[in-house]
Amino acid sequence: DVPSVRLLTLESMEAYHISACNRDLMTISDDQRSTLQHAAKGVSRSFYLTIRVLPPSVRDPIRLAYLLARAADTVADTGTGRTASRLEYLQRFRGRLVCPSAPIPVLPRDRASIPSGPEADLFDLLPLLFDLLDHLPGPDRQSVRKVVGTLTQGMELDLAHFGAEGTRAPVALLAADDLDEYVYRVAGCVGEFWTDVLFSHTDGLDTLDRGRMVELGIRFGKALQLTNILRDAHDDLRIGRCYFPLDMLSSAGLTPGDLLDPACASKARLLLAAMARRTIDHYEAAGQYIMATPTRHVRIRLSMIWPVLIGLATLSKIARNPNWPNHDAPAKVSRRWIYWMMPRSIPCAWSNAVLAYWVRRLTASVEAAL
Repeated sequence: DVPSVRLLTLESMEAYHISACNRDLMTISDDQRSTLQHAAKGVSRSFYLTIRVLPPSVRDPIRLAYLLARAADTVADTGTGRTASRLEYLQRFRGRLVCPSAPIPVLPRDRASIPSGPEADLFDLLPLLFDLLDHLPGPDRQSVRKVVGTLTQGMELDLAHFGAEGTRAPVALLAADDLDEYVYRVAGCVGEFWTDVLFSHTDGLDTLDRGRMVELGIRFGKALQLTNILRDAHDDLRIGRCYFPLDMLSSAGLTPGDLLDPACASKARLLLAAMARRTIDHYEAAGQYIMATPTRHVRIRLSMIWPVLIGLATLSKIARNPNWPNHDAPAKVSRRWIYWMMPRSIPCAWSNAVLAYWVRRLTASVEAAL
């Protein structure tokens, strides 16, 4: 289901034996795996492709964590409904993560506020998702519980700070440290989790500095989340959420409400430049993370290369928008571009030099636009 990229072909290209990928697999049937794959495809635009290319033993715990977190986020991010009921649901959800005897949390009474479709269908899968979690091998179960627990804490902090969504004036984070803490809890922790899973299931990583890889993995996640914040700034501001801290806004001579004023576009560019350069710094760490991963792990490297290339291409589109953040639709790379990029990125999996060249070229396009 990925044009020009056949996963079976990728398997045949790998020049190593993934013995680690055949041990400690989840006890899961082919039908269940197909169900989870279909669910992930329905609620993810690009991360589904990242999951799909991973070796099976790495793919299963990562996909399970993603679907659990996505179900919780669907409640947290619903545009209507009482904040208190959403917070209570997240607390019950986190309670079920760590206690198999706890009941599966029941949706808030205002379930009608959750759009129908793949997101709503996730809630019908929760019994299966929690059952699979309970039967994961010990290290994977601990890692999934930790990352989904941290992610739900980030969702709670988000709700507690911004409260109910509406048409009120935007509320900003207070300081740059608050932004850093937020992006860790909603994305950076995923890089930490990813590293734990890779080290548990992949041969040949024991020579790497695990602590350093965790640090780089956290920054990898932060790069992707900061890109999302810049991409979605207009929509977030319209519902009263400003993820740009007051100290950064003040440095550009802005208030949160000014970002929605076209007359302040030139000042907004100063904020965009500062945020984009901070994001690029994190992408450089993401590149180091990938390059440290041995080139024989083709599938794993591709699963990390694609988000970096998509993220930097998205950041370039954002930087080229003279009216940011006042635009009609978020800047996104097209599916056509993604399908064009994927087969052409395969040499990056084999060569750090090729990867570094592509990353430099995309980074330069961002800098030129700023």
